[in-house]
Amino acid sequence: MSELTPRQVVEQLDQHIVGQDDAKRAVAIALRNRWRWMKLSDEMRREVTPRNILMIGPTGVGKTEITRRLAKLTGSPFIKVEASKYTEVGYYGRDVESMVRDLVEAAIGLVRTRRRKEVEDEARQRVEDRLLELLVPNEPAVLVPGDNLEDSAEDQSGRHERTVAKFRDMLRDGKLEDRMIELSTEQRSSPVQVFTNMGMEQMDMDLQGMLDKMMPKRQASRRVTVKEARRVLLEQEVENLLDSESVNEEAVELTENTGIIFIDEIDKICSSNEGTKSADVSRQGVQRDLLPIVEGTTVNSRYGAVSTEKIMFIAAGAFHRARPSDLMPELQGRFPIRVELSDLTRDDFVRILTEPSGSLTRQYTELLAVDGIELQYTADGIDALADTAFHVNQTTQNIGARRLQTIMERLLEEVSYEAPDCGPRQVLVNADFVHERLDEIRKDEDLSRFVL
Repeated sequence: MSELTPRQVVEQLDQHIVGQDDAKRAVAIALRNRWRWMKLSDEMRREVTPRNILMIGPTGVGKTEITRRLAKLTGSPFIKVEASKYTEVGYYGRDVESMVRDLVEAAIGLVRTRRRKEVEDEARQRVEDRLLELLVPNEPAVLVPGDNLEDSAEDQSGRHERTVAKFRDMLRDGKLEDRMIELSTEQRSSPVQVFTNMGMEQMDMDLQGMLDKMMPKRQASRRVTVKEARRVLLEQEVENLLDSESVNEEAVELTENTGIIFIDEIDKICSSNEGTKSADVSRQGVQRDLLPIVEGTTVNSRYGAVSTEKIMFIAAGAFHRARPSDLMPELQGRFPIRVELSDLTRDDFVRILTEPSGSLTRQYTELLAVDGIELQYTADGIDALADTAFHVNQTTQNIGARRLQTIMERLLEEVSYEAPDCGPRQVLVNADFVHERLDEIRKDEDLSRFVL
């Protein structure tokens, strides 16, 4: 994070997302401000809070992708939630505090992945030693009448060491991968699953973990190959080397200081004059419950108390029927940065198909290359795809860039189906190829509503 300037962040986002420069600048500045906040004195740091962002724009224009790429770029814990799935406290459904607990789980995954890389070399060495113990067990020395005990033990030890060294070389060369060995693993005598409801979710006790510890363990033996045993033993050794308490503490700290929560469909919990009274009560209730989370509060989790004061919240919504001003004034004030994302144009579709490092055209090229199909796109073919996507979005429901996925799948349906049987060949995706497969559906608006 310290090495990335706002300009560099935008350049990184440009590799994956077309257009929406205002939104990219807003998140880049917010990210830099978070780094600046870390450099402040403790006294001033308590006064400065994250500047949360409200993205306004139709579906499929890049709101989620910008936030997801930003989190990946910085290694921050990130979750995406839909505001419409939460209900007011007292109603059946998910509690808004659960989003913070989910963020902690995401942070634990990041920390464990990083810690795993640190201990993996030591774990592999331990696995190798355990495999050698299984392959070359150290048998006790057999005494013959008249033999000296110390000499026999020495000879036995020397022979065992030479055998272990030979097997170690064979193991490292991969010559023993298919050999069967007896592996003993721990199993619970009767697994117990805890199903929590909304009330139990608020408890900071790990009931599942408590019950697992109470259940007796038993050893189960099974015959597996050395290759499979290595995988099982590696997981065991990594778990033994990881300090769970330290992982949990670091994950909570990471959540509090760098966590990002993306709240989608926030316009669905707006109260409008058109809604019914009961619906407005539910929507207002979710907003009231969401407000303290965004303002800054402490949420209990199974890993300890988590403060939400420094977590960055990015909310997004299409706001077709509602307006940002329909949100509670207090909640509006917690999203001071407003950015509007524009509809995608025909030229945007051309860029989406060609510019990003993981564009759809490249994805399908790599997928079909597995079966020996070489896709070649011409400029007029790309233009025809962009024209079709833009036309269908204008005449039916506008779903933004997601329309390209539907069209590409329809376009290459026959090629994908026949690829394993027809053998290696080239397929030229030009304007004629696109029109031949899509024009009939495009002209029939009723049919295109269901197919495209």
